[in-house]
Amino acid sequence: MKIAISYPPLESPKGVPLLSQNRQFQWFNAPTYIYPVIPATAATLLQREGHAVVWDDAVAEGKSFADWERSIIDSDVEIVAMESKTPVIKKHWRIIRHLKERKPSLVTVLMGDHPTALPHESMENCPADYLITGGDYDFSLLALCNHLADRSKPMPKGVFYRDGSRIADTGAFAQTGDLAQLPWIDRDLTKWQLYAYKNGNYKYTPGTYTMAGRDCWWRKDGGCTFCSWTVIYPQFQKRTPDDLLNEVQMLVEKYGIREIFDDTGTFPCGAFLQEFCEGMIARGLNRRVTIGCNMKPGILKPKDYALMGRANFRFILFGVESGVDETLLRLNKGNTVQDIRDAMKWAKEGGLEPHVTCMVGYPWESLADAKKTIALTKDLFQRGYIDTLQATICIPYAGTRLWKECLENDWLLTRDYDDFDMRKQVMKSECTTEHVRQFARELYWSFLSLPFIFNKLKKIRTLDDVTYLFRAAIQLIGHVLDFRKSQA
Repeated sequence: MKIAISYPPLESPKGVPLLSQNRQFQWFNAPTYIYPVIPATAATLLQREGHAVVWDDAVAEGKSFADWERSIIDSDVEIVAMESKTPVIKKHWRIIRHLKERKPSLVTVLMGDHPTALPHESMENCPADYLITGGDYDFSLLALCNHLADRSKPMPKGVFYRDGSRIADTGAFAQTGDLAQLPWIDRDLTKWQLYAYKNGNYKYTPGTYTMAGRDCWWRKDGGCTFCSWTVIYPQFQKRTPDDLLNEVQMLVEKYGIREIFDDTGTFPCGAFLQEFCEGMIARGLNRRVTIGCNMKPGILKPKDYALMGRANFRFILFGVESGVDETLLRLNKGNTVQDIRDAMKWAKEGGLEPHVTCMVGYPWESLADAKKTIALTKDLFQRGYIDTLQATICIPYAGTRLWKECLENDWLLTRDYDDFDMRKQVMKSECTTEHVRQFARELYWSFLSLPFIFNKLKKIRTLDDVTYLFRAAIQLIGHVLDFRKSQA
């Protein structure tokens, strides 16, 4: 069968949709393209099984909707599979309705965290033929396509489908895929160059993504309340350090990759981290490629960050979220503000460049609480403990514990999913939409201090340093523009 794994164009004056491999959706004025690791693995599995695969990221390729639609309607593609999230689900419903009107024989498949949370809703609001629930939709899409090619083969668990006028399903999804059996992503098939340059996580280009685990090992009481990925991946699974090292070596030697960001929700720690770092050093890969990852404050010690520094980790992303201990507790982050301060300090001393993500707009926070988060980031910048920052508005995605809290406490200001795109406040709070936009802008500008700017300038050594700072400045301006009133 011929399958297109598609990200259709979502044309909007708000900017470029950051949908692929992204846990928190935003429209960006400064385009950023993230390698969609799970769909790319799906494409690789399908091709290995003998299916014809079209890698169809029309967003990253800059296609117009008319050109994209023509490429699907006029082709011999039999199946279109699309990943979706809450802020764009209505747009994807409209696109699927349009495709089915133009080409009724086309089989359409929806997958992702919003379809997983509310599968009947999507099946009732658009004529999608199949809906895959759960996060392992690479394994599930392969099994579904095998079934469609040979009806004697069973459909996987967690699939919703149409049985005449009835919506049927194959039962609750299960994480049955074995990461140890996964092939490495076919980078040529999935057009890796589209994602190799326009990504703020990279200082050195070309860059690419890997994924050591699915998704985050922080699971106490269900993990962070706002995260949908711990819902679609109820059990943490990981590859072996040696397998990841072999993939890193291949990426360096075959593609000339200079920086890799591993997008596991939180990079595996303990023995895995030690073995991976020691392997990077033993193989000499620490002299050839730079590594980045997501990390949780309050877990690693100074010696761990020092080892990561020797292994040539650079960009380390911490989900800080708030500068208020009560908020961290309510989000089930499992760390305190002091843990955040310690982690940033130790990571910086280990030679890393910490990046923090912060959110505003929590229903229980006062204006003074939100300002504490801004004060924390300003202090971290002034002390030289962090290098970059991303500010977001807290959004309760369907299926998360935060979403359930919103329903239980009548916190939602709107149920229009189009409003969940991080351009306005969607939960009742002392913080209004204008407050959260202003706070987001202040977070982005919190780096402004003479000591921080002086330290950045004096560390310029190479052309890479100059171009990275230039790209960072463009990204900063874009992010500030993302939260203008006119962008709502």
